[in-house]
Amino acid sequence: MKITDLFGNKIIVCDGAMGTMLQSHGLQVGELPELLNFTHPEIIKEIHRSYYLAGADFASTNTFGCNRLKLESTGYTAEQVVKQAVGLARESASSDRFVALDIGPIGKLMEPVGELSFDEAYDIYKELVVAGSSAGADFIFFETYTDIYEIKAAVLAAKENSDLPVFCSVTFQEDGRMLMGTDPITAVNILQDMGIDALGVNCSLGPKQIIPIVREILEYSKLPVLVQPNAGLPVIIDGETVFQVDIEEYTEAMEELLQAGIAIAGGCCGTNPDYIKALITQIEGKTYPALLPDAESARQANKMTAVSSSTQTVVLNDRVRIIGERINPTGKKLLKEALKAGDLAYIEREAIEQVKAGAEILDINVGLPEIDELEMMLNAVKKVSSVVTAPLQIDSASPEVIEAAVRYYNGKPIINSVNGKKENMEAVFPIVKKYGACVIALTLDEKGLPKDADERLAIAERIITTAETYGIGRERILVDCLTLTVSAQQNAGRDTLEAIRRVKKQFGVKTTLGASNVSFGLPERKLLNRTFLAMALEAGLDAPITDPLVPEYADTIHAFEALSCKDIESKDYIRIYGGHADPAKALDKAAAAKTIKEVTLEEIIIEGYDDQAAAATEKLLAVMNPLEIVEKKIIPALEIVGKDYESGASFLPQLIKSADTVKAAFAVLKEAMEESGGMTSYGKVILATVQGDIHDIGKNIVKVLLENYGYDVVDLGKDVPIGKVVESAKELGIRLVGLSALMTTTVANMEKTIKALKDAGLECTTAVGGAVLTEDYAKKIGADYYCKDAMDTVRVANFIFKSEK
Repeated sequence: MKITDLFGNKIIVCDGAMGTMLQSHGLQVGELPELLNFTHPEIIKEIHRSYYLAGADFASTNTFGCNRLKLESTGYTAEQVVKQAVGLARESASSDRFVALDIGPIGKLMEPVGELSFDEAYDIYKELVVAGSSAGADFIFFETYTDIYEIKAAVLAAKENSDLPVFCSVTFQEDGRMLMGTDPITAVNILQDMGIDALGVNCSLGPKQIIPIVREILEYSKLPVLVQPNAGLPVIIDGETVFQVDIEEYTEAMEELLQAGIAIAGGCCGTNPDYIKALITQIEGKTYPALLPDAESARQANKMTAVSSSTQTVVLNDRVRIIGERINPTGKKLLKEALKAGDLAYIEREAIEQVKAGAEILDINVGLPEIDELEMMLNAVKKVSSVVTAPLQIDSASPEVIEAAVRYYNGKPIINSVNGKKENMEAVFPIVKKYGACVIALTLDEKGLPKDADERLAIAERIITTAETYGIGRERILVDCLTLTVSAQQNAGRDTLEAIRRVKKQFGVKTTLGASNVSFGLPERKLLNRTFLAMALEAGLDAPITDPLVPEYADTIHAFEALSCKDIESKDYIRIYGGHADPAKALDKAAAAKTIKEVTLEEIIIEGYDDQAAAATEKLLAVMNPLEIVEKKIIPALEIVGKDYESGASFLPQLIKSADTVKAAFAVLKEAMEESGGMTSYGKVILATVQGDIHDIGKNIVKVLLENYGYDVVDLGKDVPIGKVVESAKELGIRLVGLSALMTTTVANMEKTIKALKDAGLECTTAVGGAVLTEDYAKKIGADYYCKDAMDTVRVANFIFKSEK
């Protein structure tokens, strides 16, 4: 029996926390929990048994932090730890209970924000998955993920190296997004079609606080939804970590979530077997939406047609969605030259211009016989993804190129395209299925181009029904009814419009079209194109593939939406054409038409043009001294970036991208400063993750930002002894020490470090941060400043080092 056999028959109950249970059993500060599988196996089995006895259907192995990077200095391999942990859980379980191989994040930032590559992450997860499968785990449980790109690598490692069921759970911040900016709808859209069996949310906030997040997941998830909340956020009272949500408040919130439709329920940090037992008592004898047949269920997931980047989802609903066509070398001499020269800056500019002009999805096609298409496609996808948040459409005639691009893309793209040829469908549909992508169904087949609307409809039907045999639903298909030029075939336009109407009516799918093909060989092409575009929109075209920088096309779309009641109260039309529009939000055609040479250093930093920063800085040095550039160009630009981040207009990847862009500028400035003997830094700052704590993602983010605001950072690393912090601060004359702690068990060492700095008579300021800290507790342990995020740390540094000036 598989755990998935329980879906629809009962609410599956998870266990609760492992970490806080280990702490209650004497886990010492800095001790790796996974090593207790060997040193104290009886404790691990006791915890598992307590959850099974409480009624949990499965227990998660004590392997959350198990990976070869964290174990490299312990003498144990990941395979040994997994085998031991699975064995302990299995010994504790009766025959009708299940063992989940628990796998958490690796603990390093993924590229391009960090240094961990997708392939490195994949290899680490593959090792764990293979070990767990051979050790006898019943299913794989990826939990507490903060980066959607990392969990994508994890899921692929599981699906390609095991046939075990896969559950996925991510964690959200107070702003309703994951650390890297992914919102609930985007997380669902990227993950749910990748072949996993359940998805949901764990850890994060308290049970009441995550209800809105879970409701959004339930709205869009076609899969069973899992919820394991904390017993609230931890606070530290009299030196003890306390979770303030009691059993009554926990079960009350879980009941609301069960009534909303969740199928898998349990607990995370701060919960224990008593919480799980109370939850089961609450559930007994009740029928919830997750247990009803779909036809009667209160939860009907929205089968949306949607594509996603890592931070933005575009749903193809009643509104027209423009797919920008400009990154395609067909008929574009300048782009061809750029591709041959490897000029990614040109592609970068095209991407940003199209998004500014209204494109919501960008087509990427780099197919030229003179270049390595696969390498260029990967580089282009990486470059474009780093400067815009719009989702991508991967466009290539090569299945090999398509698969590589879709695999490494941080999001859920559209694949352009599959056609009615049998061998083409056999090559493309497995890629669509594996990666959960959407796909354009191009209505041509072995016979060539269709002659009329009937042939288009027949090919579309064959593609759609074949897709369904692969488990690819109609909501993931966009039919392209093909536009042929009316100069060669007079009825081509009429047939395409008729086919769009019939495809929409008969199959209920979304449609796309490259409308400009209709005018080849005729004069006044823009006139024909915009007229045909309007006719196609009226016929039911959802997502035109067009050039958003041609004003006539964008104008036609905005006018159509206003006239067809898609633009409610004509709000967008009035905003764009009313004469009183907010300049920052209106369609800025002048800005979109800028050339690379006109872009300022400030714009380069704000947009994250990292490969243009050095040249722009060199140019400025001819008219400004280095310090002026920092004060008048770099810092003001970073302030705008920081405000966008704090307002939610941009997210951590964009923040770090801008910081990396500044790094390239600073490399030029520092060289000039050294030659002139000028000041090279505003000040020197120590950063350290406190003794006993091995987590350094947050600290590393702070380091990047501080360095790019002009500070020298002395990074002492993680698990830093108290004496080393004091000695370094004394030796270097440090004015600001930043301390990080993620674990509740290590916050005590943060307090000891602050006290040691004061006892040493050092007049340095301390700033502290970490998931378990609050402003009140920061004051209680003697810290001068509490920093909720990296930008807070920058503000503290600016105040300390610049307030006198």
